[in-house]
Amino acid sequence: MLRWLTAGESHGPQHTVIVDGVPSGLELSAADFRRDLSRRQGGYGRGDRQKIEVDEAQIVGGVRGGVTLGGPVALVVANRDHANWVAEMTPEREGFQPKPVTRLRPGHADLAGTLKYDHQDVRNVLERSSARETTARVAAGGLARALLGRFGIGIVSFVQSIGSVWLAFDAVDIAAVTEEQIAASPVRCPDPEATRRMMALIDEARDAGNTLGGTFRVVATGCPVGLGTFTQWDRKLDARLAAAVMSINAVKGVEIGIGFDGVGRSGREFHDQIDWREGRFAHLSNNAGGITGGMTNGEPVDLRAAVKPISTMRRPLPSVDLVTKEHVQAHYERSDVCVVHAAGVIGEAMVALVLADAFLEKFGGDSIAEIKRNFEGYRQQVSR
Repeated sequence: MLRWLTAGESHGPQHTVIVDGVPSGLELSAADFRRDLSRRQGGYGRGDRQKIEVDEAQIVGGVRGGVTLGGPVALVVANRDHANWVAEMTPEREGFQPKPVTRLRPGHADLAGTLKYDHQDVRNVLERSSARETTARVAAGGLARALLGRFGIGIVSFVQSIGSVWLAFDAVDIAAVTEEQIAASPVRCPDPEATRRMMALIDEARDAGNTLGGTFRVVATGCPVGLGTFTQWDRKLDARLAAAVMSINAVKGVEIGIGFDGVGRSGREFHDQIDWREGRFAHLSNNAGGITGGMTNGEPVDLRAAVKPISTMRRPLPSVDLVTKEHVQAHYERSDVCVVHAAGVIGEAMVALVLADAFLEKFGGDSIAEIKRNFEGYRQQVSR
């Protein structure tokens, strides 16, 4: 129902995203993207690139007078740093002056990408495989968030671990945690003591020329029962969410609810008891993360993602030169020490896009007014 594609390179002129399937009548402006793009850039342990860029999403199609028209919405995020890379990144033959990169970075797309696409310059791979592409995803996620917000669905993320510092799974009351609490932490962790220890660990890694990974958690509240379905494997909501979050750069694992922590429990300890209260079905716990049988069950959708340490390090690992095959130190390009907190914001965008797609699949219509009628009718149906 909601389709989208991004285009652009890390040091190219811009990143572009086209989102198709957006209903008419959705109020939308540049302000709807500004907060998320800013949060993606912020956080303790980010690199110098964030000092250059001030990300803004420009709406270049599909919106008139602050309201969507029903056609594809096109968004553009300019790369300010492109001004320093024109000779290397121009799409034209004229003026093109490449400085080939041949030192491969362990853990990056460099080796597999150059072999797959028959390149002799790693820059042909690293530019597109860079996490800079996620600016376009976050912009698209802002559109999805605006749509979901019209129907009472909210999404928040926070950092649960960085390196060896962990915040216990049940240490955060997801019903009470606020964006203000999270934003007060330089690493987007709602626990002040864990924040202090995480920042100290980032300082140690920076001094050592090293990088750190961790985990972030995304929680979506207000989801109605029945988004997704059990009828086909590729339409199950948990599968769609896992695939979307796994597509984020450096993410190596996704858990729904308590995930792997639940495998040591018995069935009586794991499964969420069903109750009837205040005129609706509810659960006494949320170990399943708000999804059963591939469908939302009325509880908050709750997932966690594991982010590996990024592969570009100030003290590079030993590697091999792509062309000469000599043993060398891996290529170093300006980079971050830790991106877990930024990855959480990207995770919000991906969750928003999947939920918006499933929402339109369930309550589809060509306009916000039509979707609202469908949504209200369904809410009456499930509350009988």
